[in-house]
Amino acid sequence: MTLLDWARGPLLIVSLTIFVAGVAWRLLSLWRMPASHAPNAAAKQAFGKADAFSAAMTRMIPSGGFHPSATLVNINPYVFHIGLVLVFFGYAPHIAFIQRITWLRWPALPDGVMYVAAGATIISLLIALLFRLTDPVLKRISRPDDMITWTVTFLPFITGMGVVSEPSATLLARDHVVYGGPLAIHLLSLELLLIWFPFGKLMHAFLVLPSRMQLATFFGRRGVRS
Repeated sequence: MTLLDWARGPLLIVSLTIFVAGVAWRLLSLWRMPASHAPNAAAKQAFGKADAFSAAMTRMIPSGGFHPSATLVNINPYVFHIGLVLVFFGYAPHIAFIQRITWLRWPALPDGVMYVAAGATIISLLIALLFRLTDPVLKRISRPDDMITWTVTFLPFITGMGVVSEPSATLLARDHVVYGGPLAIHLLSLELLLIWFPFGKLMHAFLVLPSRMQLATFFGRRGVRS
């Protein structure tokens, strides 16, 4: 078996198994944690789940009043997350890859949009790394998890750019792989991300809404205006 065969077969199965089992384990362990109670019944009734969901969604956008120097810090995460979603779910070969695993398919975005989104996402990741390495507060609170998470997120983008040399329609029209080595490395970087996902900060993709709702409930039941 070639490296591409391993990346497309056994290693992909192993990484997906670890990803699914790890995410399920994390979610189950959080679900089994004892629930915290409101200070009193009146407060619990005054701020319910609908209020928590509304506050979590509306506060996704930063409020005004921040110092202008914080503007890039606020905008950069949006550039990264939007670009990540566009590239992963909008690029035609990625959709074909997902279809082979799940049988799901949807229309792809134009290649030009994908190139701009990928470039913006890579720049956004580099800016985030610069902030973490130069900001005194971020340097102090950074842990190995932060750098590992950044690395396993960055690698699929860089290795993916090494595979993109022709229009997506041309790549999908072939019945064989021309760039087997670069594609295998790209798949291996994705599988590394899947393996690390449940154990690092990437897990916030599943936890961001519940955690924001929990925080909104904590403050809302104590009379904090949202």
